[in-house]
Amino acid sequence: MSREEAYQLLKKHLKNKNLFKHCLAVEAVMHRLAEHFEEDTQLWSIAGLLHDIDYEKTKDDPGQHSIVGAEMLAAEGLPEELVYAVKVHNDHHGLPRNSQLDKALYATDPLTGLIVAAALIRPEKKLAIIDVDFLVNRYNENSFARGARRDVIASCEELGLTLEEFMGLGLEAMKDSAAELGL
Repeated sequence: MSREEAYQLLKKHLKNKNLFKHCLAVEAVMHRLAEHFEEDTQLWSIAGLLHDIDYEKTKDDPGQHSIVGAEMLAAEGLPEELVYAVKVHNDHHGLPRNSQLDKALYATDPLTGLIVAAALIRPEKKLAIIDVDFLVNRYNENSFARGARRDVIASCEELGLTLEEFMGLGLEAMKDSAAELGL
């Protein structure tokens, strides 16, 4: 599946603009991580872009979120590796994260929320003025961006990355996509 096909598929299933932008942010970070780890950038990017394709259908039933999405993506003929990564990004199911792709998608999902929240508390509301030190400080404030689960972000260590390295790669990717993200 091409990026454009994936984009159109996501557009068909997600109407919430903020959720759509979240998926674009996860796509950008996953692309950057794939480059870093010398993995398949298209596979990783599309996994990031489509990871929440079912969210508007399953938001009230966390037990179904990502299961429905994985089924949707399997029906589209996407690779099993991608389908499984989407399924396990929701730890509600207790499935093991086996591959680097699984681990990256899991950790990236909440990182993007933390980065967006950090940008939005600044008067400029722009990613350009955010740096890793600022992110680490916000990460350490438990009252800040409560929905951005710190334990999941910290799982970046499963990838062999420190928190600072992971945040740096994520921030760099999102800054490169700032215009598309509106930040």
